[in-house]
Amino acid sequence: MKREIVQTSDGSTTIYLPEWEENYHSKHGAIQEAKHVFIKNGFSQFKVEELSILEIGFGTGLNAFITFLEAKINAVKIHYTGVEAYPVEFNEIEQMNYVVELQATDFEQEFEKMHTCEWNSNVKISETFYLNKRKQFFNEINDAEAFDLIYFDAFGYRVQPELWSTEIFQKMYNALKLGGVLVTYAARGVVKRSMIEVGFSVEKLAGPPGKREMFRASK
Repeated sequence: MKREIVQTSDGSTTIYLPEWEENYHSKHGAIQEAKHVFIKNGFSQFKVEELSILEIGFGTGLNAFITFLEAKINAVKIHYTGVEAYPVEFNEIEQMNYVVELQATDFEQEFEKMHTCEWNSNVKISETFYLNKRKQFFNEINDAEAFDLIYFDAFGYRVQPELWSTEIFQKMYNALKLGGVLVTYAARGVVKRSMIEVGFSVEKLAGPPGKREMFRASK
């Protein structure tokens, strides 16, 4: 499928899929969306020294890199698992401007390592950030009570409704520890019903710029 590098409204880049008319991140701001959905309403809800995170849709690595930066500021040790069935090519990653836009040029090496490191292996990115990129379809996930937090960042329901099914959310529920949280940019009624059906308690929160609402689900 053809992929194009485009700029979003906050100046940060994303990948656009013309065939689906779908972006990897919000056209209103890739970095703004990541910080609002996954950091403010996910990561920042935990006041702990160590955190285990599962990302559904590793993609460009933006969520992982922002989490890495936030974890350094807050002195949190992170065990990060990113699931991706169709990895982004490194030549595309080189066109992403996240390091510059996040004013994180001191950590450019770590950002590159996230993308060049071995798949399906636990890799030490820094003293406090460990990354396991799993090349895997979401319906193949069978983790049990392994994660504190899930970033659910799959392509939208409009183009891939099967990724937002009760079956998938059952796997997410199973993967979380008791008290764990899942955050996503989505706010469709059908998604909420699937979450509730498998046992989640679901909150509707204010969405990132350009989107009215989002969900946070707790186990």
